[in-house]
Amino acid sequence: MENESNPSITMITVDRATSCTILTRSDGKEARFPLDPSPFEQTSVIARLDFTPAFSALLATTLSGDQILFELPLETATDQPAGRLVVYLDQNQWSILSNANCCAPKSSEADRAAARRLREWVDKRQIVLPASAGHYYETGKRFSTDKRYALGLTILQYSRGWQMRDPLQVRRNELHDAFCHRLDRPDRVRSAPVFTLAPDTLYSPTRSAGIEITPVAQDDLVFQTKALLTASVSIDTMLDTQRVEEGPDTGWTAASQRFSDWLDGLDQDSQQKRRAIDIHLVKDLQRELAEEAAAANVPNELFRQWGFKGWTQDIGRSPALGLFREMLHSRHLNKGTTWRPNNLTDMMYLSCAAGYADLVVCEKHMRDPLQHGLKRMGSSTQVYRRLTDAATAIEKLLETSSVSVSPAQ
Repeated sequence: MENESNPSITMITVDRATSCTILTRSDGKEARFPLDPSPFEQTSVIARLDFTPAFSALLATTLSGDQILFELPLETATDQPAGRLVVYLDQNQWSILSNANCCAPKSSEADRAAARRLREWVDKRQIVLPASAGHYYETGKRFSTDKRYALGLTILQYSRGWQMRDPLQVRRNELHDAFCHRLDRPDRVRSAPVFTLAPDTLYSPTRSAGIEITPVAQDDLVFQTKALLTASVSIDTMLDTQRVEEGPDTGWTAASQRFSDWLDGLDQDSQQKRRAIDIHLVKDLQRELAEEAAAANVPNELFRQWGFKGWTQDIGRSPALGLFREMLHSRHLNKGTTWRPNNLTDMMYLSCAAGYADLVVCEKHMRDPLQHGLKRMGSSTQVYRRLTDAATAIEKLLETSSVSVSPAQ
């Protein structure tokens, strides 16, 4: 029994309507502190945030009355799904799930049934449906405010705060750890989980436009505050009513098309063309290779000795980067391939997900090269193009696995 003379904080609430932060104690008493200035922008749809330290969860309520529950990491950033199956949905599958979740007229009964099963497995903590930075971007640029809200709400409610680490950071970590293993320094590897609740993992520090981020020591309170802030910002960003503009054309699509067209005209066999593709990839990765070799304290002379053959071996053995390489091979070797602006995004996120997840659901034009690459790498990740087929596969895996059922938070 709790000592009544020493009550504890059981709820922390940030309330938009009263513009207050409310601390609720175990004895029922409250303390209110004004929010000045208010943290809620005009484009925000968040009405209330509730944090319960005992349950390690954040509950967000929108102006429409919808609620979003996020799991939180309160003690460590190295959390894992703890036996739960990881299922990564491509953006088009989230749209199907959103339509089914909202019972939209164009959704089928089969899709609605699959949506209900997925929600049940998520609530029972049997599966994880992680969100990625790609999902945030693709959702944020939709033109319809109502459809953008419905889609964002679905992603947030089903992901419950789980996210996939930025593929740009994952590929760097893979290169860094490969170099550490080459040097027989297993104690230096990063081994950062790809699917995590840890804060600040959606975007790599390399996206910070040259801003240097210095790591600082964190105690539990600092980490807890950071986790709460990151979760709140993630929810607020996904549901913001202001549409995200399209990014600039990087020239990647045109360069990939020129390279594919050039390969089509070569009188060479597939192995010779694969080497040309590897050279193309290594050139694209030259900065990451150099910087991560330096971070792993690889001597310059040894790095040069490893050379192209050594680098491509390390790339090929890396779960995400190796699969990205295989997808590049598959698409470039397919004569007449047409490259589109979203291909790079799809390949980056899907290769990262399939390198570490249990199941991936995506469109056919990406499923085929993904499956081919997984087969060449000997990976057991399952890939589907229909949500209903994936739900059936998940059910079978749950029946044969040791995933335990935990009560929903």
